[in-house]
Amino acid sequence: MGAHRAPGRSVGSYLAGGLANLLAAGGVVAVGLVLAAVTMNITLIMFKTGSMSPTIPAGSVAVVKQIGADEIRVGDVVTVDRPGRLPVTHRVIEVHPQAPGEALIQMKGDANPNPDPGMYRVESVRKVLWSVPGLANAIVWAGNPLVLGSITLLAAVGVLWTFWPGRDEDDDSDAGADADDDEDAR
Repeated sequence: MGAHRAPGRSVGSYLAGGLANLLAAGGVVAVGLVLAAVTMNITLIMFKTGSMSPTIPAGSVAVVKQIGADEIRVGDVVTVDRPGRLPVTHRVIEVHPQAPGEALIQMKGDANPNPDPGMYRVESVRKVLWSVPGLANAIVWAGNPLVLGSITLLAAVGVLWTFWPGRDEDDDSDAGADADDDEDAR
């Protein structure tokens, strides 16, 4: 036997309803991520180079959390902002506490043979909590204006389709009943 369907509902209406539910779930996840970012200082970074391979290969996305200098530990993978240059994300190999709320750290990329030249004086860093290899490429692709426009258009069509007034099933059954009454009257 086939799957049970409500009378009068088309496959298209089921698909539209499923799409609407998927979009709603995505919206809830997006709101949750924004709240996490704001309340817990959590952000995303993308890796363009392989200096942290194999731990974090090029093309990965990492979830990072801002921490104070007093929380930095040897072995942490952290991102340090460098004035006038791109940030660097490497593993901490030395920590030297300085004035309160400040540290001098030495870092090294896992794939690099030598430590970074010079030490970094920091008050805070962004610590890598976890990463997903290959996700950066998908994020860059999804950020393309044509892709964003297509996703937005599909979402709008799905929402419209879901909430567009359909045929009233009572009208169909009443019309059939009226036709039967007419035949009985003859």
